[in-house]
Amino acid sequence: MWTNQQISRPTVSRRQMLQQSGVGFGALALNWMLHQEASASLATRGVHHAPRAKSVIWLFMEGGPSHLDLVDPKPLLNKLSGQPLPSGFKEPITAMGEKGAALLAAPRTWKQHGESGMWATEWIPNIGECMDDIAVIRSCWTNGINHAGGVCQMNTCINVAGRPSLGSWVNYGLGTANDNLPSFVVMCDSSGNPVNGPRNWGSGFMPATHQGVRIDGASDEPIANLNLPKGYSQDRQQEKLSLLQQFNQSHAATRSQQSELEARIESYELAFRMQAQAPAAVDLAQETAATQQMYGLDKKETETFGRNCLMARRLVERGVRFVQLYSGTGSKWDSHSAIEANHSRLCRSMDKPVAGLLKDLKQRGLLDETLVIWGGEFGRTPMSEKGDGRDHNPTGFSIWMAGGGVKGGQTIGATDDLGLYAVEDKMHVRDIHASILWLMGLNNMTLTYDHKGRPERPTINEGAFNRKLIA
Repeated sequence: MWTNQQISRPTVSRRQMLQQSGVGFGALALNWMLHQEASASLATRGVHHAPRAKSVIWLFMEGGPSHLDLVDPKPLLNKLSGQPLPSGFKEPITAMGEKGAALLAAPRTWKQHGESGMWATEWIPNIGECMDDIAVIRSCWTNGINHAGGVCQMNTCINVAGRPSLGSWVNYGLGTANDNLPSFVVMCDSSGNPVNGPRNWGSGFMPATHQGVRIDGASDEPIANLNLPKGYSQDRQQEKLSLLQQFNQSHAATRSQQSELEARIESYELAFRMQAQAPAAVDLAQETAATQQMYGLDKKETETFGRNCLMARRLVERGVRFVQLYSGTGSKWDSHSAIEANHSRLCRSMDKPVAGLLKDLKQRGLLDETLVIWGGEFGRTPMSEKGDGRDHNPTGFSIWMAGGGVKGGQTIGATDDLGLYAVEDKMHVRDIHASILWLMGLNNMTLTYDHKGRPERPTINEGAFNRKLIA
């Protein structure tokens, strides 16, 4: 039960001093100026070298897309279809553990694209048109053999819970580049959660202010409760928020170790600023019909992911540093059976929106400073499962990158002749994260956060930037 004495005479904190000395909007203005100064200082201190990219858009195909059916052609797989795994190939440890399964053909139509002659299948014809801007990394591997571990590692560099997500490390290392929107935003293509839920964009042992903010790009109100309730004036809303802030500050004054309280206070302050600026950022009606069609907003099967991709472009335009979009939310890319139906449907839903994003960023001059990443938590095996599906493959799979200083029109690394194991220029998830951070101007071994007296690094003291990305 709060008493007047508790409310009027708490331990004086920085925020209370601002509130009491500035009274109302004066305090907000002073707070904003101090926030600007602190953010600018952090951003300057955080950069370790000249960045190639200012923002990241990570297109996460949750469930594990098949590299064998999209960007890594294996003619031998079709030739040996129906036969057991040849001698000399070690049977991998997979999620379902179906041993001795026959090889399954990838009956795709492959086509070379652009001046680079990069390969892509008929499932991604629109992305294929952008291959000259794309670097395909065919030699990725991970420790996560199931979805929970794989998605956790692809987001946090480790396959168990407890560490900050990559977006949180970027937010911590560089600070915010805008005042009226979150620095780290997540969007899903359904109302459900991906495996692990908000832990995927959590801040782990770092302050909660660095965690991602989920918004609903497919909704008419992408940011919940952004608009004032009916009958509320701006003055009434400000009075309500000021009282709420007073309660929060009094509560937080004796609980400095709980970063969630500080995060909640800052989120209210950000929410107030967002009510003035964010509606324009998420209003897709401002886009031309031609732009909306480029992203597939005029087709039912591409509308949802298209809205998210278009929203991502509008957010990075306004200084949002890290945007992560989930396709197939709820492990829908998982295809232990009926991979033909599963992948063809999901590819149709994301191919045009992703290509539209790349083309739109490029024509606006934003692709050079925006790093776009595409991939899932692992790939699929060349062996069949249930006769018409593929199991998880953590030992060799593909992701691709575009923009942000990355040299397009090239492949990096390779898997073996069946696409089972990465064998050349192998890139673990730690190397992938180190490369993303490097392109953002951050050294993965220099960026540290002191946790319980120990310096923690985003890639857990391993991982290196692959210079072939910019060669």
